[in-house]
Amino acid sequence: MCGDIKMFERRPGKNIRGLFWTIFVLVLLLSFAIVFVIKTSKENRIVFAGAKGADTNQTSSDSNVPIEDKQSDSNDTKLLRPDHNQPAFSERVEERKEMVIAQIEARGIIDPNTLRAMQTVPRHAFVRAGDQRYAYFDHPLPIGNDQTISQPYIVAFMTEALRLTPESKVLEIGTGSGYQAAVCAEIAAEVYTIEIVEPLAKSAKELLKKLGYPNVFVRAGDGYFGWPEKAPFDAIIGTAAAGRVPEPLLEQLKPAGRMILPVEGRFGFQYLVLITKDDKGNISRSNVMPVQFVPMTGEVQK
Repeated sequence: MCGDIKMFERRPGKNIRGLFWTIFVLVLLLSFAIVFVIKTSKENRIVFAGAKGADTNQTSSDSNVPIEDKQSDSNDTKLLRPDHNQPAFSERVEERKEMVIAQIEARGIIDPNTLRAMQTVPRHAFVRAGDQRYAYFDHPLPIGNDQTISQPYIVAFMTEALRLTPESKVLEIGTGSGYQAAVCAEIAAEVYTIEIVEPLAKSAKELLKKLGYPNVFVRAGDGYFGWPEKAPFDAIIGTAAAGRVPEPLLEQLKPAGRMILPVEGRFGFQYLVLITKDDKGNISRSNVMPVQFVPMTGEVQK
């Protein structure tokens, strides 16, 4: 009995020490648990806040779009594009469709961007009032100052030859009434066009602005020198015939770029010449079609 009492008397000390260590371990575990909960909660709040912020700037259709595409989309929205709000775009639509089918597709133009542009741009807005009834006929028309607006097929052929994309930057030599610039602007990001006849440059600039082409920039000047401060260009198009290809234009053509313009050869014959530049800057050229354009004036004649 006494032995039992002694054993009983020794247990409280062990129990107190055991209880102390148990409490210590529990407190330690509880501390770790509290720290873990706080950290996890904070990370969840950050994740949730990021997800919420993303939702406010995206629609459900963006959920499967790669980040790179979303970034390019945000840049694309900053590009200036034709607005087509002017009444001329809704006028004579059937005539433009017929022009594209009978004069352009029938002759082998297949680039969908070119066909769409030719069907969109109201050619009748770019000719003189007295000639508007002939706007969609298969021939060039006078626009004053001894200049002409090209035959629709030629405009389409030259546009297709440039292989324009929505990222292209284009230089045009010879604005005329602005029709070719408008067609290119329907496809390309920017069109820089130069007209040596100052009244034409002024009227084309006003018309293109009126029709809603914020991505066309018009300058009065000699196209021989190009537009060096905006170079290099993905594509260059000339709408007046020169005896030689101006050197500044070759320099301002970007590697892998394309240029098309009429060049007058022996005996006064003109050909559309397609020029390409490879990645090393090497130039190649080929005659692609006999044509008849008004002559290019200015420095090129010297």
